[in-house]
Parts: sequence; C-alpha cells; structure tokens
Amino acid sequence: MPFTVLYAEGMYPDDSVERSIYGPEVRVLMRATPSLAELSDEDCAATNGLMIFRHYAPGAALSRFPRLRAIVRMGVGYDRLDRAYAAEHGIVVCNVPDYGTAEVADHAIALTLALRRGLLLHHAAQRRDPPAGWTTIDSPMIRRAETLAFGIVGLGRIGTAAALRARAFGYRVVFFDPYAPNGMERALGIDRAASLSDLLRQSDTLSLHAPLTRETTGMIGRAELSLLPDGAVVVNTARGPILDVDALGEALRDGHVAGAGLDVLAVEPPVEPVPWLLRAYRAREPWLEGRLIVTPHSAFHTPEAWQDIRVKSAETMRAALLGPRPQNVITPEMG
Repeated sequence: MPFTVLYAEGMYPDDSVERSIYGPEVRVLMRATPSLAELSDEDCAATNGLMIFRHYAPGAALSRFPRLRAIVRMGVGYDRLDRAYAAEHGIVVCNVPDYGTAEVADHAIALTLALRRGLLLHHAAQRRDPPAGWTTIDSPMIRRAETLAFGIVGLGRIGTAAALRARAFGYRVVFFDPYAPNGMERALGIDRAASLSDLLRQSDTLSLHAPLTRETTGMIGRAELSLLPDGAVVVNTARGPILDVDALGEALRDGHVAGAGLDVLAVEPPVEPVPWLLRAYRAREPWLEGRLIVTPHSAFHTPEAWQDIRVKSAETMRAALLGPRPQNVITPEMG
C-alpha cells in the first residue's frame, strides 16, 4: 500500500513536481485549508506524511492523524510544531534548513546597509513638500562600515552567510553561538564572543540568526539592548519572539538604538493589539522616520527559493518515509 503525503495549504497548482520526486510509492493529497483543524477526518486518517508551511501543528491537531509517521516543516524554523507530541508518538520531524540561506542573509545585510547609509532618511526627506535641501543628513546611523562591528547571534547556515557578506563590506564580524564548533571563527576569519553580553557590548550592528527555542525566546530584551553601543542598529530576520519589540521601541525612542530592521514579529500577521512600535511606524510618527524598516517575513522570498522549498521538502519527506534514512531530523532536545 503506498504512503500518503498531505499538503494542506494550497501552495501549488498541481502535484507534478511532487510525483516526479516521490514516484509511484507515494500518493499526494493537495488541499487548501485555513488550518489543520479543518481537514476532513478521511484525509487525516489516510496521511502518513504531513507537510507544514504556515500552519500550526499543536498536539491536539496532530492527534487527528493516527497513521502519521513524518512531518516536514517546509522551512527552517520548527517552532510551529509540537515536537514533544511527535516524539512521544514516534513521528519523525524534519525541516528544510538550506532553501533560503542566501536570500535571508542578503536581506539582513540589505536592512543593515539601508539603515547605515541613511537611505530611508533621505528617501523621506526628498519626498516632503517642499523637499528637504539638497544636502547630507547627520545621523548616528550613518557610519563607515570599516569602523564598526557587525555582531551575529547564531552562526548556522544563514548566520554564516551573513557573516561572510558583512565581512566583504568591511565590517569586523563577531558572533556568539555556544553550539558552533571550535575553530569556526578561524575558518571564516571572524571573531568569537565568549558570551552574549560580550557580543552585545561590541556590536554596532546586531543581527539575529538563532532558531526560536526555550533558550532563545526573549533573549534580547531591555537589559540586553542597553549593553549595545550608543547608536547601534538592530536587525532581526530570525523569529519575532527572540526580540522584545517593546524594549526595542523604548531604545529607539530614547536614541540609544539608532535604527532597526524587522522581518519578523512575535505574532504574524500582526493582530490587535499590535505592538506600539508598529503603530508608531504605521502612523509615520516623526521621531521614527527613516529609522525603522518592517518587512512581512519576506526575507526568504525569491522564485528560486520557492522552488527550493518545494523540491527539498519533497526530497526530505521521501527520505523520511522511504529511506534510506531521514534527513534534517529535529529532535525534541533542540529546544
């Protein structure tokens, strides 16, 4: 009897790519539901492999899948899945850690450069009526890269790619990651901080690239932001709950942090009550003009990355169901 793999989010117009990867041993179900709870009992009962992109998969939802053997998170982050439930019920959980590495690293550097070169400050000034004078703008954000340190939290695939890009622009790159093997800094030509506080004290730009785990939730709050040098820039392309956005707003308002770029928020898409910093951003409050960039969790996006997600997710599911062995397995102990 063939395995059945369920795609519940209506991402693709057909299953041609999937069938070419799975072969005749796997049946593909393509559905389009707002949540797993709205899947039919028949589909849940038939499913051996479940693909997750934006849907959440708590234990209550997973309990509807009596034959489930594998879940593939079609992306890097795995905080949407109840991995403890999966482990308890013998369900293998995998992710796709290598689909948008270049895109997210590029996005982090693009946010950094846009802020550090004052692009939004000038953009806003030249669109005023009447436009600002044809002159420079003095701001603590605008600094020469070679005089600054680019600090990275989390030196995984994306963090490493961001480090290489920042180094190419002339930044001194320093990272903190207690799980990175010894010698990574030597191989990359960057510096390693002994602790998070050590990293923060020297990070003129702080770029977050850690996964969301119990350990990293709330990792960067008011106390941590206060350790940054005056005029620092903060960039988050990882996960929203790693950074306390209210504390970031306070640091921006009092001027300690000069600018910030956020591709992620704690709740996505934002719902009422939205964070006050986002309200100020949307209201174009003058004190924030040109100092904050918000993008809608789009750092990963290119047509090439979308294709990678599709192909690599199917390859990962095939390995989990048909062997020879699962790839990119996420264990409960990872957070």
